[in-house]
Amino acid sequence: MRLFVAVVPPPAVVGHLSAALERLRVRLESERLRWVPAASWHLTLAFLGEVDEARRPQLDERMGRAARRNQPGRLWLRGGGRFGGRVLWVGVEGERDTLVRTAGSAAAAARRSGIATEERPYRPHLTVARAREPVDLRAEVAALRDYQGPDWTTSEIALVRSRLGAGAGRAAAYDVLTTWTLGSAPSTRS
Repeated sequence: MRLFVAVVPPPAVVGHLSAALERLRVRLESERLRWVPAASWHLTLAFLGEVDEARRPQLDERMGRAARRNQPGRLWLRGGGRFGGRVLWVGVEGERDTLVRTAGSAAAAARRSGIATEERPYRPHLTVARAREPVDLRAEVAALRDYQGPDWTTSEIALVRSRLGAGAGRAAAYDVLTTWTLGSAPSTRS
């Protein structure tokens, strides 16, 4: 199964950003982008890729330890940016150092469980749209420049399964498998 570890913003934050992006889509008529559904928004901490089910118990144990060693942090979404001409994202502000440490701990927990992770610097962001072919995203980035969402305190990290969409242009579906409270013990979702 394809897995990643993430922070999922609370409903008030998602609702605020969703309203702002709806205005942006109408104003820019950005039909050349595939907008990520709000229900799928998250801040990826560590992408784990394909993970054998047999690794889950050790991964869960180590991820729980990582969560207990990290503290909650106050964050808010602000501004926007792009990765090339294919990905439009909203930035993350606030206690970013806390988030970066948590991401490092999640990646280390995965590696200690025998799961390879990407070896690149962590850049906190929330992907809101993708393009099949490279496009000029300067207007979208400029439109997001003054966006600032409500603040929230990260309270947990989640292990999420990604099921790739069937057919061209279909979005992936995400299922939260387990959450761990930062500074505390795990809670499993059914």
